Amino acid sequence: MMKRIIYGLLAALFFFSFTTPAMSASNQPIHWGFKKAANEQPAEAGAQLDQLLAENGAFYKDSAKEKVLYLTFDNGYENGYTASVLDTLKKEKVPAAFFITGHYLKSAPDLVKRMNKEGHIIGNHSWHHPDLTQVSDAKLREELELVKKETARITKQKDMKYLRPPRGIFSERTLKVAREEGYTHVMWSLAFVDWQTNNQKGWQYSYDNIMKQIHPGAVLLLHTVSKDNAEALPKVLKDLKKKGYRFASLDEYRKKQKRVSL
Repeated sequence: MMKRIIYGLLAALFFFSFTTPAMSASNQPIHWGFKKAANEQPAEAGAQLDQLLAENGAFYKDSAKEKVLYLTFDNGYENGYTASVLDTLKKEKVPAAFFITGHYLKSAPDLVKRMNKEGHIIGNHSWHHPDLTQVSDAKLREELELVKKETARITKQKDMKYLRPPRGIFSERTLKVAREEGYTHVMWSLAFVDWQTNNQKGWQYSYDNIMKQIHPGAVLLLHTVSKDNAEALPKVLKDLKKKGYRFASLDEYRKKQKRVSL
């Protein structure tokens, strides 16, 4: 009888030691994607992704009940257009969030200082821009900490609350690790191919893509390396205001969610 029990326990240990890793999908890479908005009907990522993000305090859009927009930019490197973007934001009194890398911090510190001075949020886009699902927990934490520390060193922003994963790739594991570090993942519900610097198509291309996909509660993702975006932005902001939209900061969204959860 005792031998049977021992053999049973050994068999169970053998089974779980081989099956548990295969069954676990916690680090299965997810490449962010969604059904684009049309006719001001919100973009949709699907119930499964909606639930995963919600469970980990992440988001890609706000409620469709209010015509509010969240403007965000990804800054991997400087291409000469960020100052123009900042000029437009200042003139139109529009808040934005800039997700920056280590390269950007090192190569364009004056622009980072200006972002902070003019009231914009500086978010974390990682130091080396890796696929975060392919690095260890310790390395992921290091990637985030390096950006946070360097931002705090050169600006008055001493805390960092928002993360955009490089290339839009994440997993259940990376969501959880980032949340443990105090970060909210900010994905997006409006984007288009705007980062190809050798394939700029004119300001109208940028303008049309934004206006075609706009919807209440949208989180816009634009890249400041784009000449098209810099030239289209003044008209985009003015025309969206005419359509009844207002622009809010990510902090406003976060406060709203905290009130809802209480």
